[in-house]
Amino acid sequence: MQNRTPRIPQQPAPNRAEFDARLTVELAAVVTGARRRALRDGDRQIDTAHLLHSLIESDPEVRAAFEGGPQLAKVLGYLVQRSIGYGLRWQRAVEDSGAVPVVRHPDSAVRDTGAEGWSPSAASAMAGARERAESRGDARAGGLDLLAALATDRECRAVEVLERAGVEAGQLAARIAGASGQGWQGTGG
Repeated sequence: MQNRTPRIPQQPAPNRAEFDARLTVELAAVVTGARRRALRDGDRQIDTAHLLHSLIESDPEVRAAFEGGPQLAKVLGYLVQRSIGYGLRWQRAVEDSGAVPVVRHPDSAVRDTGAEGWSPSAASAMAGARERAESRGDARAGGLDLLAALATDRECRAVEVLERAGVEAGQLAARIAGASGQGWQGTGG
């Protein structure tokens, strides 16, 4: 008898206690959602588009960072197309924007960075989010920190999605950078 359940590739869990301790509860939920999305899509790694999709779905501050409902709907449209196998196709390919070197050996620095199961670009974005939070004195990175880090990597999949949807990633990053430390004062979405 054959098992008709599709095979989902195993993915090491990058959420170690030390990694989670540097994220807000909301951002930890985004990471969990991105991991689920990657597994469901049959991708070997969480990439920046998985992170962007999960951020938009779960974080109201991230949604408010966009220039309103139509722009946000367009971004979500590209992300949904990708998740159902249409439009932008990256499935089963490693995302590498060149932001960090691709780690090829399983016993190398990946274990030390918590980046197992992450594309190099996604790992770099998570590190950038933590650095952004630390630079303003916060111990934990939040959704806007990750969105800003994603928007500054011109070669990542998240920026490709944003730009295809008509969002200028540089302007988005600048709006987030200009937000006060008390939270985003966006125009809604």
